[in-house]
Amino acid sequence: MVRSSSEQSCFCFCSLAFKAAVLIQRWYRRYVARLEMRRRCTWRIFQSIEYACEQDQIKLHNFFSYLMDHFTPSSSKERDFISRMFISGESFKEAELEKYCDYESMEVPDSYTGPHLSFPLLPDHATALLEAFKQKQQLHARYVLNLLHETRKHLKQLPNISHVSTCYSEEVTVCGDLHGQLDDLFLIFYKNGLPSPSKSYVFNGDFVDRGKQSLEILIILFTFLLIYPKEVHLNRGNHEDHMVNLRYGFAKEVMQKYKVHGKKILKMIQNVFCWLPLATLIDQKVLVIHGGISDTTDLDMLEKIQRNKFISVLRGKKRKESNRNVEIQEVNGEKNAEADPAGNEALPSLPLQPRPAQAPSMANRLEFSRWVRQTVQEQIEWCRRLVDISESEDEEPTYSSMVSLTDLDAPCWTRQEEWKQILDILWSDPMPQEGCRENTVRGGGCYFGPDVTAKILEKYNLQFLIRSHECKQEGYEFCHNRKVLTIFSASNYYEIGSNRGAYVKLGPDLVPHFVQYQANKAAHTLTMTQRISRVEESAFRALREKLFAHTSALISAFKAYDKDNTGRITLSNWATAVESVLHLGLPWRMLRPQLVRTTEDGMLEYKSWLDDLAMEQRSQERIQSSLLEVIYRNRSNLETIFRIIDRDHSGLISFEEFHQTWKLFSSHMNIELTDDGINDLVRSIDFNKDGNIDFNEFLEAFRLVKQTQACLQLQNRERESRDL
Repeated sequence: MVRSSSEQSCFCFCSLAFKAAVLIQRWYRRYVARLEMRRRCTWRIFQSIEYACEQDQIKLHNFFSYLMDHFTPSSSKERDFISRMFISGESFKEAELEKYCDYESMEVPDSYTGPHLSFPLLPDHATALLEAFKQKQQLHARYVLNLLHETRKHLKQLPNISHVSTCYSEEVTVCGDLHGQLDDLFLIFYKNGLPSPSKSYVFNGDFVDRGKQSLEILIILFTFLLIYPKEVHLNRGNHEDHMVNLRYGFAKEVMQKYKVHGKKILKMIQNVFCWLPLATLIDQKVLVIHGGISDTTDLDMLEKIQRNKFISVLRGKKRKESNRNVEIQEVNGEKNAEADPAGNEALPSLPLQPRPAQAPSMANRLEFSRWVRQTVQEQIEWCRRLVDISESEDEEPTYSSMVSLTDLDAPCWTRQEEWKQILDILWSDPMPQEGCRENTVRGGGCYFGPDVTAKILEKYNLQFLIRSHECKQEGYEFCHNRKVLTIFSASNYYEIGSNRGAYVKLGPDLVPHFVQYQANKAAHTLTMTQRISRVEESAFRALREKLFAHTSALISAFKAYDKDNTGRITLSNWATAVESVLHLGLPWRMLRPQLVRTTEDGMLEYKSWLDDLAMEQRSQERIQSSLLEVIYRNRSNLETIFRIIDRDHSGLISFEEFHQTWKLFSSHMNIELTDDGINDLVRSIDFNKDGNIDFNEFLEAFRLVKQTQACLQLQNRERESRDL
């Protein structure tokens, strides 16, 4: 059959259109694939840097533990300083805490225009708080302390594992990390409704740090907790920890907002955090925990642990060793007056085993009977203290203490075992591989595989786990055959457009329904390409800062591959050397085009590349390059150290505190600094001569000590060369 010319032209047109469609589709798929690859690389950069920072926090804790192990106080003054720096104030008795944080003595001035609270709280109080915080108003310190006091009283009566049932409400909403991002909480309430008798919420930890409105989030959550105690449930996260708050901004935020009463507020919050429940169980089928599990997770043990003992999970490890040493000394009848008080929480000093008074004569039966009863009672009391079941007449009984006293036949766990249980559920992450191994990326907790999840689910007859602790691009993610659900509620966590936030709703059928959102309006106006480019730029900027902070170590690593000292190495060697220094686990070969410029022969001139990095950072800070490198690498650690020393959170440390701190550091850094040398140092860095050291002056001290160390090394080299 012969086709007409019109039919042939139509056929040709359709053929060309089809080919064009295929080419466009192929181009679009490649384009989307490239964008996805860029997004994944960006995500890896952010997460690697975040986890490396958390690892630094653990290392800093280990650093202080080392100092405490290897530094023997030479006087009562040094011993008192160490006690204040690492121990004091960690635990108050009930009466002492109420006296210290006495809110009733505070007057609210007539000029105060913010919200007012009266107890018991009503829903109108919560509404007023929400409106006030939207208008950037601040709650008066009296009301903050009163709220914290009432919250603490309520939390002390709660079990370690809260139990929630969907029978009493239409559904239960579970929210993940908020990290001080108040706009996300506002958006959740706008979309899902405020807590009410028919609207239950579980907030799964990490309410604070990183964001700028952590305190407002705490106030709102605690308010709803007191108004609806059966519908609002709060789990503890790894950031509900005083030591973590010193590093990631919450302690600083409180002191900036409440300059007069900030110290009292921080002390109360610190005490409230240790009373937060550890987990929530929905319909006995869904376990909600912040981090994860391990192959040793025991829910029966978790239910009976006295959770308030662990004010900071990062400090739990040392106490067991300290207790053990005390017990051994007591058993041997020894007492070391100069013992290192290195326990990482405030411990009541355990007395030596009481020696009974001389027995009265058997002739007086009444007197002898009294002596026997008194002696037995003293021995029982001593045994109670050794196993940490000391009684206090001041404090009201709590849920966990009642459990421990009524279940006397239960197995007795060591503090180390209890500490590991809490550490694992707050810090752990799931992994696709089978088994359970140490979480070396974060520095705490463990990685648990699908077999560990299956074992826990089967043992406790659970359907699945809900956890948070990890930022996910879509706000949620399933793993382990949909048996582990990660939910993360802080949108734009790394950068505007980096991720969505999400929450999950569970009805009586326990089928999860997700709601995703972007709290930042600017993120909605960006195209996918613009969003990825913006996030990518932020990620590479952070990565360049990380590279610059390790300039000296990178030069040494590069020279190991540059045997002829040409100043040039291959790109493969560059990638290997960078990973050996930073340990971030990044695909450096893939990231190379964004980080380095190569010559035509594929070699990298690493000295000029490092000079470019230094130039980029110096354009932001007018400091000499070598000092800037040190500060970039150590600033977070130094700021955390400064806040640990600054016990009253005034932003200043005294000469005496500085003096004792540098004695600690010099013993660890092998720098010989005499008392006169330290005194000269402290006077030289007190630029404004006010008798105190602020953070910038503290950094100057670090620079001077680094210079001293460098000078000593140079002198040693010159001496060695002369000897040769």
